[in-house]
Amino acid sequence: MQANSKVAPSATRQMPDAFIILFFVVVIAAVVTHIVPAGTFATQASEDGSRQLLVAGTYQQVEQDMGVPLFAAGGGNGFFNFAFEGLVSGDKWGSAIGVIMFILITGGAFGIVMQTGAITNAIHALIRRASHAEKLFIPVLFVLFSLGGAVFGMGEEAIAFCIVLLPLMKALGYNGMITVMVTYVATQIGFATSWMNPFSVAIAQGIAQVPLLSGAGFRVLLWSVFTLVGLAFTMRYAALTKRTDVDINSQTLSTDPSVKFTAVDAAILLIFTAVIVWIIWGVVNQGYYIPEIASQFFTMGCVIGAVAIIGKRLSINQVSEAFQQGAKDLLPAALIVGLAKGIVILLGGDDPSSPSVLNTILHNASSLASGWSAHVSAVFMLIFQSVFNFFISSGSGQAALTMPLMAPLADLVGVSRQVAVLAFQLGDGFTNIIIPTSASLIGCLGVAKIDWLDWVKFIYRFLLMLMALSVATMITAVAIGF
Repeated sequence: MQANSKVAPSATRQMPDAFIILFFVVVIAAVVTHIVPAGTFATQASEDGSRQLLVAGTYQQVEQDMGVPLFAAGGGNGFFNFAFEGLVSGDKWGSAIGVIMFILITGGAFGIVMQTGAITNAIHALIRRASHAEKLFIPVLFVLFSLGGAVFGMGEEAIAFCIVLLPLMKALGYNGMITVMVTYVATQIGFATSWMNPFSVAIAQGIAQVPLLSGAGFRVLLWSVFTLVGLAFTMRYAALTKRTDVDINSQTLSTDPSVKFTAVDAAILLIFTAVIVWIIWGVVNQGYYIPEIASQFFTMGCVIGAVAIIGKRLSINQVSEAFQQGAKDLLPAALIVGLAKGIVILLGGDDPSSPSVLNTILHNASSLASGWSAHVSAVFMLIFQSVFNFFISSGSGQAALTMPLMAPLADLVGVSRQVAVLAFQLGDGFTNIIIPTSASLIGCLGVAKIDWLDWVKFIYRFLLMLMALSVATMITAVAIGF
């Protein structure tokens, strides 16, 4: 863990915590309200009637008192009111309270799934089997971890699997870089191209008022392409660096032989898969939204918890503790969503027909981009999200903070809100593999004993490749009317 102790304190000294950054953003937002006037836009219904779109060229400045007070009574809009007002704003159908509860309940449900050990046992069983089929070892694990990132936002769990896989990778002649690529980097590729991750794409689509899970076909294609590119890069590097002077039979593997994949594990994974299918069916055919999806995940947690109790995997109290811990793990992300909404409220809200400073900012941003083509505007959104991720690496937090601005901006510059969501996904996910503010990355590097600067020297070419493909993806998305 020497690399972790070497890198993490340095990164901590250089970068404030995400909540500190948010607080300074609030300060800036409050100052802006004293300088920038409020304005309004005219709106019109989208073709399918599902949302209101901003109409370009209809901005009007509104004469009103400028500047928010330090504190406002009666539930008013003041600087020190932003946290509470943001956390309680909205309703169960969206930001902020609906999204916050969705994150906590879904996090608790996944906490139960992870605590049963079914996913861990399945991977352990795969490791034991794959160690005897070395050529399939890296491809199967890479695709599996990428799928984990795409389906349920797997990220922090990669640290534990780095611990498990590192000795085995070394026994096979591979180094720590390969271990991090197969685990953490694979999850981030899945995260960035996900079609259903409840903690990123679902939240971003909800805030952007885009139907949940819409555009899944295009995203599944992206996942396949980017996963294949990542796997090809990993396999090529593995072939170039593989040691041939090791004997796997003489190595002590970290896979515990007592860890077995049992009928209980199979039942849990079957239920997990069934719920995912149920959610997809519900969203596509029944119009399920945040309340229904949260309830479906909660159902999954209850049923899997019952199976774990019957199978003597967990006690009833342990199921409860697992739910609480899963919710606790995602509490920071939930708080960021609420605080980000508070910033939007401080700026006057995100209703384009009501006076707000945010409307004026949108007007100026669209004026700046007025000479740009839709393709250039889409690429700009990608670059913006990539840079912003350095400061707020939480996917759900970044969605809550940036989508209220980027979604209506998409209306004004001539691209779809679906493209704006795609820019968020790609910009958020891929930069996670290099930014020192990602706790998961630093943790994996620490396990593999890789210095962050050494990692940067290794991974930057691959990141540039991913970003080039992302730019091509954004251009293609605009071209096909995604």
